[in-house]
Amino acid sequence: MAVRGVLKMGNPLLLQVAEPVTEFNSAELDRLIGDMFDTMAAEAGAGLAAPQIGVSRRVVIFGVEKNPRYPEVEEVPSTVLINPVITLIDSEQEEGWEGCLSVPGLRGRVARYARVRYTGYDQRGDRVEREVSGFHARVVQHECDHLDGILYPRRIRDLRLFGFEEDLDAPGGLRGD
Repeated sequence: MAVRGVLKMGNPLLLQVAEPVTEFNSAELDRLIGDMFDTMAAEAGAGLAAPQIGVSRRVVIFGVEKNPRYPEVEEVPSTVLINPVITLIDSEQEEGWEGCLSVPGLRGRVARYARVRYTGYDQRGDRVEREVSGFHARVVQHECDHLDGILYPRRIRDLRLFGFEEDLDAPGGLRGD
């Protein structure tokens, strides 16, 4: 497998709606998913969508154990999710800071649904279905947005809560002490 370059905000592929996967359990899909996991690990990401590495397919991966970019969050199981569908469990939303490998060095406060159900398939074509909350719900919504051409800055309600990590985390910064 290989670490691939991550496309950055401004690349037109990141604004496109990705195409569904129609063939499961293939060498091509296995290679794509392997490259995605290698890339996510190399970048210390919590998740990655295929369009971020230049492949317009409805494939996302995510998972968090101990991650230096997200030291305060609960663990999220390593997941491959293909052709996902997200269903809201209720309308409650939570605000939280988000970053993105395609928007390096920046963070913003984004409202996401607190509880969601997601369904889809793994790379073998087996059905995946989970009800999740907290950071897990945030991650899956963020990654699935990529499949619809949406980067998290479009979800920020108050652009005063968007900035460079080093300034946000500095003493006196919005996330600092």
